Amino acid sequence: MVTQNRRAFHEYFIDESMETGVVLTGSEIKSIRDGKITISEAYVRVNGGELWLIGANITPYTHGAYANHEPDRPRKLLARRTQIEELREATERRGMTLVPLRVALRNGRAKIDIGIARGKKLYDKRQVQAERDARRQIDRALTSRE
Repeated sequence: MVTQNRRAFHEYFIDESMETGVVLTGSEIKSIRDGKITISEAYVRVNGGELWLIGANITPYTHGAYANHEPDRPRKLLARRTQIEELREATERRGMTLVPLRVALRNGRAKIDIGIARGKKLYDKRQVQAERDARRQIDRALTSRE
């Protein structure tokens, strides 16, 4: 795994996730292999029957001269037509969006896991934080008992 979108797990309930490929240039994949990608501000949009990753920042490759890429350009995601149609239908439902969850290298290719997400309210975030704190206290109590 190259990077993970922790902000997405904090801001959204992830209902379903799927793996997609991504169309990259040579300098972009080299930067990703160096771990120079940020997806915390990114989102996915269905446009014209295609998936687009918007807002992901891939830092220009340090050894790429004139052939370097634009860091914030929209990138096309690769998925089957039926999967894209399912994602489009999911986003048309009220309150659903597509967010990138993680970027991984599998067999030398960059893959982006995207999730169908529902936005959390402030009280949901507080409840999740309270549950996490309670679990930590229980774990501490159990380890100190042993």
